[in-house]
Amino acid sequence: MSLLFPTHPTTRPRRRHRRRNHVVPMLVGAALAAPAIAVVAYLLWPTWQSQKPGDPDRIPVSVGATLFNVPTHAFRRKVQKHSGPQERVDLSYVYPSLEASNQPRHVSVENFDENAQPIDRIFVSISAHHDATSPDTRLRTIYPRYIDRAAGSEDGLTVQPFRDNSPYSNEDLYLGTTPALVARCTRDGATPGMCMSERRVGGADLIFRFPRSWLEQWRDVGNAMDRLTTQLSGLR
Repeated sequence: MSLLFPTHPTTRPRRRHRRRNHVVPMLVGAALAAPAIAVVAYLLWPTWQSQKPGDPDRIPVSVGATLFNVPTHAFRRKVQKHSGPQERVDLSYVYPSLEASNQPRHVSVENFDENAQPIDRIFVSISAHHDATSPDTRLRTIYPRYIDRAAGSEDGLTVQPFRDNSPYSNEDLYLGTTPALVARCTRDGATPGMCMSERRVGGADLIFRFPRSWLEQWRDVGNAMDRLTTQLSGLR
C-alpha cells in the first residue's frame, strides 16, 4: 500500500540554508556597528560623577543688591546656604590656609583642658548696610573723638587706645599700611581679645573677626582679608 502524500526530502535543507543566509549579514553588521557604538558611548559618557548634584563649589548670593560668590562649605548657618537675595550671611575660613570648611574641630576628654582652645578661623559676616555710616567715614569723623592722645607703633602697626569713658572703652584701634589694615580690638581679659575689621563693597559691608593675638603677623592678616574680599566679590 502506497502513501498518498508525496515526500519532499529537500525541504529542510533549503530552510536551513535560508536561515544561514540571514544570520551571516546580521553578524557582519553587528561586528561593524560595535566599534562605532563604543566610540559614541565614550564621547557621551558623563564626566561629572565626582561632583554631587545640587552641591556646587560656590553659591551666588545677593546681599544689598551686590553679588557675592560664596564657597559652599563656608556657610556657618544651614538656613543661609542657598542662592538668591539675603539680608546677611555668616561665613568662616580656616586660617591661614583660608580653606572653606564647615567641619567643626573635635575636642575629646584627652585633649581638653581648662584653657580656652585656640581659634583657628577667621569669621566673615556680609550684611546689607542700608546707607549706614561707612567704615571710612567712621574712621575719619567718629573714632578721633574718642581716641586717647597716647599712641604707639610697632612693626609698622600703629595702636591708638580709646578713652575709658568712651563708647569704645576697653578697645584699641590698630592702623597699618601695605597692606591697609583698620581693626578695632578688645583688650585681653577673662577672654582673649578679638578684633573687628570692616570693608564696604557695593551695598554690603564685610565684617572680619579674628583674635587680637594674630596682629603679631598683621601683614599676613591684612593680606588674608584682601584675598577673601577678592574671592567673594571679585573686586581688587
